[in-house]
Amino acid sequence: MNLPVQPWLTAVDGPPIGEALAWIAGRVFPADKPLIDLCQAVPGYPPPRVLIEHIASALTDPQTHRYTDIAGLPTLRSALAADIARVYGADSVAAANVLITAGCNQAYCLTTLALAKAGDEIVLPLPCYFNHRQWLEMNGVTPRFVPFNPESDGVPGLRAIEAAIGSKTRALVLISPNNPTGAIYPPAFLEAAFDLCRAANIALVLDETYRDFLPADGAPHDLFRGRDWASTLVHLYSFSKVFCLTGHRTGAVVGSPDLLQQIAKAMDCVAICAPRIGQIAAQWGLEHLQDWRADNRRLMRDRLAAFKEALADKPGGYEIVSAGAYFAYLRHPHPNQDSTTVARRLVGQQNLLTLPGAMFGPDQDAYLRLAFANVGADAIADIRVRLEADGN
Repeated sequence: MNLPVQPWLTAVDGPPIGEALAWIAGRVFPADKPLIDLCQAVPGYPPPRVLIEHIASALTDPQTHRYTDIAGLPTLRSALAADIARVYGADSVAAANVLITAGCNQAYCLTTLALAKAGDEIVLPLPCYFNHRQWLEMNGVTPRFVPFNPESDGVPGLRAIEAAIGSKTRALVLISPNNPTGAIYPPAFLEAAFDLCRAANIALVLDETYRDFLPADGAPHDLFRGRDWASTLVHLYSFSKVFCLTGHRTGAVVGSPDLLQQIAKAMDCVAICAPRIGQIAAQWGLEHLQDWRADNRRLMRDRLAAFKEALADKPGGYEIVSAGAYFAYLRHPHPNQDSTTVARRLVGQQNLLTLPGAMFGPDQDAYLRLAFANVGADAIADIRVRLEADGN
């Protein structure tokens, strides 16, 4: 007989990336029309050779293969606090405000586990990152969605956010640069969202996984400059994209020491600590790869500009609704077809793998997500050709 599984978990769909990859399982793609994989957000280039060599050297140290502190290596926590001070122009973050996690997904899961119990609500603007929604649902927490306004460059409306906050709300989750839309939330919007959360006595959970790929220099916001930031803000970060360490699973929660003390209880139960080798690599990257980070930031800016230019005239009727960092959110030209049908046809006929908007929450069937950071600039013209062929 089958063992019973708790119903909140069984009610959640399977991993969306796994579903999309299943569409190409066993297929062989011709040399004249190879697969263009715009499915998962991964860097399209490897870590620098010097970082790989540092990781290889660290493997010879027996200490590398042992646990770290639950909150992570103290040296990495200090290095991230210093990096935040450099990026945001703020000296209000210390090592005590940092807890290292096994990737930013775990940072989110542990944070929301600490903030909300079954029956509570957390506000997610649409479209939302699918893992954020899934984690809440499998733990009995209700995602309270904020409607998507495609005319706002992907930035949610503050009035709509305020309307979604109720007596059971425990947090508002924002992602900037956004996944899936690529939208960059202006500093004034983030300041207003912070004030709204503080007035409602809820957390502002701000996921800045992609903040190293902003379209302009300067601090993304001034939230860390307020001395009481940790009373409301919980900042999530990832080393995976900036240093190409996706397989090493290294992220961080930045918040009040009291909150991190509670999160550490869950961290100890689910992982004890983040993988040490990823922490070693992340610290070395923070301390030695500033120029390399800057070069890649410029690379992604150029790729974004090239992508926008290639799709500026809506080839085949495909229209950019929002784009930035790693992602573009496109409105497809098939009003009588759901987004999964469109995405499956694109990979079936055009060898172009994208994600349907339906994976990112309700009322998203008019859209597709393209993770254009995955491919080289030389593929952008081909993406345009294949979209045009599908639309026509």
